[in-house]
Amino acid sequence: MKKKKLPIRWKRKVGCLILFVPAAIVIATIAILIFTIVNSDSVFKTIKDAPNRLIELNVPEENIPLYKEAADAYNIPWTLLAAHHRIETRFSTMDPLLSPVGAEGHLQFMPCTFVGWSHPSCSGQGQGDISDEDKVNIDVIAYYGGYGVDGNGDGIADPYNLTDSLYSAANYLSQNGAAEGDLERAIFQYNHSDEYVADVLQFYHLYEEEYN
Repeated sequence: MKKKKLPIRWKRKVGCLILFVPAAIVIATIAILIFTIVNSDSVFKTIKDAPNRLIELNVPEENIPLYKEAADAYNIPWTLLAAHHRIETRFSTMDPLLSPVGAEGHLQFMPCTFVGWSHPSCSGQGQGDISDEDKVNIDVIAYYGGYGVDGNGDGIADPYNLTDSLYSAANYLSQNGAAEGDLERAIFQYNHSDEYVADVLQFYHLYEEEYN
């Protein structure tokens, strides 16, 4: 018994249908994905917060002369100092300027790093038991070998003073490799975290591209 042949017009319709079904599935899948993404809280928040993140990338213009002054004094790139300031306290917008582990000021120094690890109370994470008077006393800092610096010439080295804090950070980075161009080592010494190093370098390169 011979099979009946479909008319040509039906063959065309069947062929079109075969082509249409996969395309329709793909389009429907894409539509579902787009709907899911658009209605995702996390994505919406990312889009909503994008302008704020772009603002955070910008270096405050009023700080640039301070960065350059402190960086020049210790032969390091000022953009590295700006990157540290951005990562540590978001350009001093963190409130308070005191971390849960006890790091203090605009550039988040542990008291023992600022005053000196040879201080008899210093051990562990470096909080120490140092009086407020001794924390800013340049003679005490010199005696115990700390990194604190009196950047503005007022006779004290105060981590809560932006100029002093920047000079102190520049001093630390310089002595730990940045002055010789070993930025990664200097950054790692500042905070022993590979993620921290990557974050600081990311902003450093952004600022180098933007400002130099």
